[in-house]
Amino acid sequence: MANPTWTHAGAPIPDEHDPMTAGVGAASWAKDRADRPDLTVHGEPRIQPMSVLSGWHVDKDDANPIGMSVVAGDGQVAGEVADLWVDRAEPAIRFLQLKGEGAPVLVPMGYCRISNGQVHVKAIYAQHFGSIPRPRSNDRITLLEEDKVVAFFAGGYRFADASRNEPLF
Repeated sequence: MANPTWTHAGAPIPDEHDPMTAGVGAASWAKDRADRPDLTVHGEPRIQPMSVLSGWHVDKDDANPIGMSVVAGDGQVAGEVADLWVDRAEPAIRFLQLKGEGAPVLVPMGYCRISNGQVHVKAIYAQHFGSIPRPRSNDRITLLEEDKVVAFFAGGYRFADASRNEPLF
């Protein structure tokens, strides 16, 4: 969390923080968001990896991103899709999980474009993928964790490249 340099409203925030993870500006999230999974009407976690759910699959007429390379905004390959996290209440893909060890690295589907057998993520560059906030669990995500992941990508549109901080005109 970033702290202003002074106590008055509008005081500057020092540059010592990574703006994509500091929780401010374009990369901010709801600080008081519940740190528990969103639940279905049956009391089960709403968003989970498809690999742990029975009866879930990608329709044969749709592109299945599993195994596709993820190309970052700088044109570099940042990873490969290992799993799909789906919304059990509104059948939709919510996150793509990248291959890797440890806590899952999730990319919000809303920031992805599938084209020519690849997943393109314009918001962030390959160097940023190691800093994506990760959920504590391998099979569920809390509301707070979800906000932080999505905020990271939203902030990427502003902070991933210094040129994005300048006026357009």
